[in-house]
Amino acid sequence: MPLEQYGILGDGRAVALSGLDGAIDWWCVPNLDSPPLFNRLMDAEQGGVFAITPRGRFQSRQQYRRDSNVCETVFVTPTGTARIVESLNSGTAGRLPWAELARRVEGLEGWVEFELTIIFGRRADAASPYQSTIGKHSVFHVDRVLGVFVHGDAWQVERSDEGVRGSLRIEAGQRQLAAIVAGEDEPLVVPTVEDIDARIEISDQEWRRWTEGLKYGGPFRDEFRRSALALKLLLFSPTGAIAAAATSSLPEKIGGGKNFEYRYAWIRDAGYTVKAFLAAGANAEAKAAFTWLLKRMEEHGPQVCFTLHGQKVGPEQEIGVAGYRHSGPVRTGNLAAEQRQHGVFGDIFETASRFVDGGNILDASSAHLLARMADLCADSWRLKDHGIWELAEAEHYTNSKISCWQALARAVELADGGQLPTTCRDRWFRERDRIEAWIVENCWSEAKQSYVMYPGTEKLDASLALAVRFRFDGHDRLLGTVAALDRELSHGAFHYRYTGMREEEACFIACTFWIAEAHLLLDQEEAGTRMIRRAVDGLQAGNGVFSEMIDADTGAHLGNLPQGLSHLAHIMALDVMEQRARRETASARQSGA
Repeated sequence: MPLEQYGILGDGRAVALSGLDGAIDWWCVPNLDSPPLFNRLMDAEQGGVFAITPRGRFQSRQQYRRDSNVCETVFVTPTGTARIVESLNSGTAGRLPWAELARRVEGLEGWVEFELTIIFGRRADAASPYQSTIGKHSVFHVDRVLGVFVHGDAWQVERSDEGVRGSLRIEAGQRQLAAIVAGEDEPLVVPTVEDIDARIEISDQEWRRWTEGLKYGGPFRDEFRRSALALKLLLFSPTGAIAAAATSSLPEKIGGGKNFEYRYAWIRDAGYTVKAFLAAGANAEAKAAFTWLLKRMEEHGPQVCFTLHGQKVGPEQEIGVAGYRHSGPVRTGNLAAEQRQHGVFGDIFETASRFVDGGNILDASSAHLLARMADLCADSWRLKDHGIWELAEAEHYTNSKISCWQALARAVELADGGQLPTTCRDRWFRERDRIEAWIVENCWSEAKQSYVMYPGTEKLDASLALAVRFRFDGHDRLLGTVAALDRELSHGAFHYRYTGMREEEACFIACTFWIAEAHLLLDQEEAGTRMIRRAVDGLQAGNGVFSEMIDADTGAHLGNLPQGLSHLAHIMALDVMEQRARRETASARQSGA
């Protein structure tokens, strides 16, 4: 199943992928970073699946309910039309204390026969599923996970240790539920069919209520809200961590080998997501994620990424399964965890600055932590690092130096605003200016009329578009840089991460929105708006869920999904567009007055 043909379900703790064919091909229980209960996505033979599929020929279309993460898939067959409404359920008080994947089959016209297939994954042969009878319930066991299949009385089912198989004939006006309730190492509540069914609508109402609080009045209302809803699914509510993505090891190019585990919380991605939540007016989520970031920095220092429970990420290991479309390897762990990345400094200080700009206040403990981070940045900015793209070879990456400048610039501003202690304020000020002078002297190419990826190369790096958002000095040079990025890294409506990536991977979705945002911030409104519209049009193959990368020629999505960096870059670009429109409207009114 192509990645763009999956809908994403979530409950604030886990995420499931539901395809146009009626199959749940990925669901980790109970947590987003748990081993998968279903993983046909990367292990077609033994990964497991929860499929409700019409018999014979059918056509299908999938979409979310408006302003909701409840998903609907309509199946059209020669005998009739039916719909599956599905949700990872929550309740009126928030996330349920168990996992509840609810799928309601509704007859719309004529009649449709469905086949049910539930096969529990073997976790790369590390688990051997079985079923037992406990009281009146048939209970499945997969390692430490236990659960029950709850269904309406019209289903015909047969159970075995492997799973459940069954069938259903649904006619117009009828509805039947099929659901899985599960937990890990905990007593299991077994709700009634009626309660689970009702919670689909409760979940829908709660999603809509949350979305109503978002602040955006621009022309891309639905797209903005869909990206915010996708980001919300990546907020791991038990801790406040923000996962970079909800999947692992989906390839950046089929057969290319760039497959990574992204179910961790990167300081970079989490910081950017906090800013996107603040831009969207989702202050509770922004505060939770910011607090999580500060606590991890206090415990471990400026590490690159952490587990969703705040622990250090383990070494990279390969799992013995085939991978998506036989594009292995499948991995856990991540080598980036041990890298030096100066971008961490800019990310945490930009997040703090945005938080304060929203009228909020830093506590004394957080202020002293940030002051220590500013001192560390001032001491270490001259060192090489592995950059935003986490490359194997350490270099003096220009984006990393700009991130250090950004950190100290924001530290000075926070100190001047009374939010940080001022003891080292003047030192931060002088070091900030030294960084700027170093960048201007070493990282500019007269031939390219652009900042380059690192001194001594003519390679370009799309992440340098972020320098405009970071308010790095030098308007004319930034104009030249953005023009060069667009000229040399573009492919159709999208852009590659940096020079030389055309043969190795697809276009990186976030880069296009970063460059569009930079155009807007540099008063190139027509260019920025045109770029956003082209990108949004190019992403229409899916249902509003963005992966990490896209094949600009075919529209095929690649890499892990939903990818937080893609969605938050989209949100920030749309936010800048709306802010400019508001300012222009206000200016026109003043002129008219």
